[in-house]
Amino acid sequence: MCMDYALARRKMVESQILPNRVTDKRLIEAMRTVPRELFVPKALRGIAYVDEAVPIGRGRHLMEPMVFARLVQAAEIKPTDVVLSVGTGTGYGPAVISRLASTVVALESDPEFARHATETLSQLRIDTVAVVEGLLEKGYPNQAPYDVIYFDGAVSEIPAGIAAQLAEGGRMVAVLADADRRPRMGRGVVVTKFGGALSERDVFDGGTPALPGFAKEPTFVF
Repeated sequence: MCMDYALARRKMVESQILPNRVTDKRLIEAMRTVPRELFVPKALRGIAYVDEAVPIGRGRHLMEPMVFARLVQAAEIKPTDVVLSVGTGTGYGPAVISRLASTVVALESDPEFARHATETLSQLRIDTVAVVEGLLEKGYPNQAPYDVIYFDGAVSEIPAGIAAQLAEGGRMVAVLADADRRPRMGRGVVVTKFGGALSERDVFDGGTPALPGFAKEPTFVF
């Protein structure tokens, strides 16, 4: 029996997104529309809409829908914004964010994931996302500054080099892994930049699988 993915998307929104303080109508509509199943391995498409991270291979995951939605909502993305997505994976995050922003620079360190993301985004006729390859912990200074920087996975710290790529008035959102809590626990944070100064605030408690490359990099500290 073929799975009704459109119905699964609606149920995901109704059971995971709306009950968890997600009120951004554009984001809700984007998550109702973007076919999440195309961004996971074919063998796992049946679990693409469960309320947990979905493995996509080589230790990487598609972020939990609720954690993803809370994080993107916290970024307050405007239609004119240029967004840097750090850790694109197979491209689901940039696909959704493309419905909210003007342009998305999607940074990925794994060539196979970058290829998959490029092909799937092309299949969906999303032409406002540029997939680029490079070390995640370095960001992508070529197109900086960015109005929004989004980390598609947990990080133990935000490197100063990436923080420097945030525009004045910009927002940077990430799940910071907390070593003092249970494994994969952390907190969603938003970092804002005004007058050249950066400030951080917590927006929710929650964990997600980590992105590679951030454990021992220079730390951005408040």
